[in-house]
Amino acid sequence: MKWIGFLSVISLVSALCVVVVRHQNRLEFLQVRSAEEQRDQLNDEWGRLQLEKATWARHNVVEQAARQELGMVTPGPTDIVVVQLEARP
Repeated sequence: MKWIGFLSVISLVSALCVVVVRHQNRLEFLQVRSAEEQRDQLNDEWGRLQLEKATWARHNVVEQAARQELGMVTPGPTDIVVVQLEARP
């Protein structure tokens, strides 16, 4: 009779351990899924930023922004100064 009680307690403890481990496994899985979703969002944002960078790098876009936002103009021939450096020996 003692063996039956002992084995019953061991079986109950084992079953509780299985429940706890499965719960921990589910929690870890949810964290992994959350991290994967964040990774995917960051990858999407990175792609958008790369596209925006390529767009802004085009010469005419930069020139247009310089003219409109900063009031810059192309210098005339009288405004250009050429500086010649002496050759070093």
